Amino acid sequence: MLFKNAKVTSAATDTTTLKSFPVASTYRIQPRDVLQIRNLQNIKYIVDEVPASATGSGSGTGGGAQGQTFEVDEDGTVALPALGHIAVVGLTRPEAAKKIEGLYRSELLKDPIFDIKVVNLKVTLFGEAASQGSFPLLKDNTTLVELIGQAGGLTSGANETNIKIIRHNGTQKTVIEVDLGDVNSITDPRAILQNGDVIYVAQNKRAIRTDKLQNLNTTIQPALLILNTALILLTLSRL
Repeated sequence: MLFKNAKVTSAATDTTTLKSFPVASTYRIQPRDVLQIRNLQNIKYIVDEVPASATGSGSGTGGGAQGQTFEVDEDGTVALPALGHIAVVGLTRPEAAKKIEGLYRSELLKDPIFDIKVVNLKVTLFGEAASQGSFPLLKDNTTLVELIGQAGGLTSGANETNIKIIRHNGTQKTVIEVDLGDVNSITDPRAILQNGDVIYVAQNKRAIRTDKLQNLNTTIQPALLILNTALILLTLSRL
């Protein structure tokens, strides 16, 4: 099996099989999300007339080929150059891009093409991975396998049959155990990552044994050094 189980922990601990675990839906924009917006026909700005400096909630910063970033206000709108506040909360990334394209087309631009990313969405990876830390979810439906590739792969000490995705939904915590030995892990929709997921890659048995031996050597070596020193001193005292 790809997913061994899914454990749901709450105030009253429950356990459920992954068969009943819901598949992640496409992310919808929330207040305080940070949107990176690019006009693919103008790599510098969304429109040419952009304030020299823009700060504060809902305003745009940055520029260049990466686009500008805009924070979504608590009222669900984002303030865009020449358009003002546009409601985007509840929309998917493609829906927001289509809406903004339509508004600019009707007001200012000829056949604009927009690319939108939600740049504040992140997951955390630690354990037996080549790179550890926080990784942005810049595209929809990023899978566990894609994230591992982005991190440079797993180390030789990784247990590919025991990778945990720890997911929080309010006070509820779900732990999903993933076995990468099953090729279905590449396409299984339940491996789609969500904002805030923590991924832990456990050690394999060989790595655990190696660590134990190293720890034992670290403990024994000082004792052996003391013993050898004592034996040398004893030998010298008898000369």
